[in-house]
Amino acid sequence: MNKFLTLLAIVFLLSKASLAQSIVSFKSVGHNDDAIYGMSGSSSFYVKISPLAEIEGSKLVLYIEPSQALLKEHSFINVILNDKPVYSSRLSKDSIEKVTINLTKNDLSPDRYLKIQVKTLLTITDDICRDLDNPAMWLKVKDYSYLSLLTNGKTGINNINISNCFDSKRAIVYPSNPTLHDLKAVAWAYARLKKTQNKPILIFEAGQVPDSIKNYIMVGNMAALPDDKKSLIKVSPQTGEGIFYLDKSMSTETDTVTQMINEKGKLVSHKSISTEVVPAEILFVSGGDDEGYEKAITALSNINILNSTFGDYLLINLAQNTYFKTIDENRSKLTLKQVGGSSDFLSGIGSLKNAYTFKNSDFSFTPKEIEIRFIGNYSGLNPGDRGYFNIYLNGLLISSEKLDASGKLNTSVTINRYQHHKYNTLESEFRFFPTNGECKNSFINFFGEVDVDKSYLESKNPFISNDLSFYQYPEAFNSGTTKIVISKQVAKYTTGAVGEIIFELNNNINSNNFPEFVYSDQMPAGDMKKYNIIALLDKDDPLMKEFPDAPIKFNKNFRLYNTDNNKIVYSLSDTVSTGLAQIFYGRSNNATLVLTATGSHQSDAFLAASKSITEQLSTLSSNVCVTDVNSNKYLFNINKSSDNLEYVETKSSITRFWESYNLYILLGILILILLSFLYVRSKVQRSQELYND
Repeated sequence: MNKFLTLLAIVFLLSKASLAQSIVSFKSVGHNDDAIYGMSGSSSFYVKISPLAEIEGSKLVLYIEPSQALLKEHSFINVILNDKPVYSSRLSKDSIEKVTINLTKNDLSPDRYLKIQVKTLLTITDDICRDLDNPAMWLKVKDYSYLSLLTNGKTGINNINISNCFDSKRAIVYPSNPTLHDLKAVAWAYARLKKTQNKPILIFEAGQVPDSIKNYIMVGNMAALPDDKKSLIKVSPQTGEGIFYLDKSMSTETDTVTQMINEKGKLVSHKSISTEVVPAEILFVSGGDDEGYEKAITALSNINILNSTFGDYLLINLAQNTYFKTIDENRSKLTLKQVGGSSDFLSGIGSLKNAYTFKNSDFSFTPKEIEIRFIGNYSGLNPGDRGYFNIYLNGLLISSEKLDASGKLNTSVTINRYQHHKYNTLESEFRFFPTNGECKNSFINFFGEVDVDKSYLESKNPFISNDLSFYQYPEAFNSGTTKIVISKQVAKYTTGAVGEIIFELNNNINSNNFPEFVYSDQMPAGDMKKYNIIALLDKDDPLMKEFPDAPIKFNKNFRLYNTDNNKIVYSLSDTVSTGLAQIFYGRSNNATLVLTATGSHQSDAFLAASKSITEQLSTLSSNVCVTDVNSNKYLFNINKSSDNLEYVETKSSITRFWESYNLYILLGILILILLSFLYVRSKVQRSQELYND
């Protein structure tokens, strides 16, 4: 009997061990505190659910913070999952309200996204007309709301395949002596991971992967893979074949857990050892030889192949990345639907808003002017009603038009290059105020809807300037073929930076920019004018001399001055890890971007430079960026006539000595003159005294 009970206990513990709770906070998936304004409003959240999670038995926990001014017994909150209502209630008297909802498989979309909508109906005075447009009507969904997901490692791992495994990958591993193929594979793997998650992506050499990293992508020719990893691949690619292979297993993870326990009124920390069985996944990107490996890399750059591979391995005999360019290459006119907008039916009074986002890089060139046109329908206004359609760009009102009895919306506004940024938020607003005295009767009568298929953004003219700037990156590389040129000496330090560059070149609605890779010592001289060039070079690479139009010669020691006060802003020093980037037109007006790094942490410096030039920059004319590994960034506009650039080593040692110590020398001369004057004066006075005697 005791043996039987012991067996039952072991089975129970094993079943509990295979099931675990995974907490996913809204903040961890990119959702910060979200405020819902007005009497009737809504907010939506999308969360990708891991294939390991069992939705049955999982929970959604929302923390709601209502405005202190609300009449809570007359205010309501509604939660809708997958477009189906699951919870409705009056607000409680708590300052922070907790809502717990049990999840079911019907709450998930077929692609395993959980769509969460929070809708509100708020009241302050119990009089709709008085509450209209009251700024105190708001409710926040807190960012520490979370999903408590039940995960089953043993059965859930069977649901993981190549098409859905990228969400869980946190790192990329490459051979210790990377080839050009390896750099290309790391770059495309990095770009794919960054498209699926907002967490940092780690990059390691083979043999240096920490034990805590269980899920990663390993790239390399079959001949270059470590023997212990190569043995995990159960299918052997032939000569000329590429392969994706997903190895899945269970691994034991041991961690130290610290808990605060109340002992006699004091919180005391207690540490314990926690052992958990977790899945371990390695996605191999490889090939039977270099030709096959290149096919695997090409397939990695094709999102259609990745999304349709539902098995654990894929042998690749033929791969191409040109056939799926389905959107007009010109890309001068984009519908709101193309940039992610959806048609939402809005009803009520006061402010009814929709938001859209777009990037300059969504167009085939940096736009100088953009026409924004909204087309839609709304309920016609009655005599005495007041209605407006407002357009906001990056938080600023740029257009307002009166609504009328027609019910037809067709309005546009043109913005110039100073009004739009690299990344933009566009908002449309129906604003309706009914006739005085008829507020209650009109509350549910007004509606409006923007047609996202007919509404569009159209770039009227390309932004053309004599000097290229980071404001035009990456659109400057959209036309023509781009070559990524890398110095062999620093190749292993450029992996993350090249990944960032590949991601940005394809971070638009039509990802079809596939650069060629070449080492700097193998770059034909004629190609410097035939292609767009993105170069990641060692500071002393001879190819640096092939950029006569570069604003700064990175292979020379230089100083940058503030033109207002002539103070040194930056001085190149090899003792500090610094990333340097500059963008300019080459001799045949081809777009050229050059990055280099100094110091002992060149990998971090290259990565910092590649990230800094893609951020929302505050200037239209910066063409030189200096950044360090601590994310300090300096932007400069340097041209041939600039007087804020100085090359230190072009001056003689006497000149450099004079510039360094001229103040001390002048002070010394002044003191000598003063002493000489005092000496001569004393002699004269003494002579006069002797003469008088």
